Amino acid sequence: MANTNNAAAPAKKGRIREYLHGVRTELKKVVWPTKKETYRYTLVVLAVCAFFALLFWVLDTGILLILEQVLNITM
Repeated sequence: MANTNNAAAPAKKGRIREYLHGVRTELKKVVWPTKKETYRYTLVVLAVCAFFALLFWVLDTGILLILEQVLNITM
């Protein structure tokens, strides 16, 4: 029976090194946003989250009020 563990270790190490080299190469191609762009994007995300949170709260409250009237229950 042949021992394949010793042969597989260098091949696996080579694949990991090749993968990490590819990752590093691709990261060099990325155009990162500026500090000003990042600040603006963050504000947009927070505003959209706040808008939808408020929207869902209003819808939830409205549906609850309608159900209370239709089913004649109190919460």
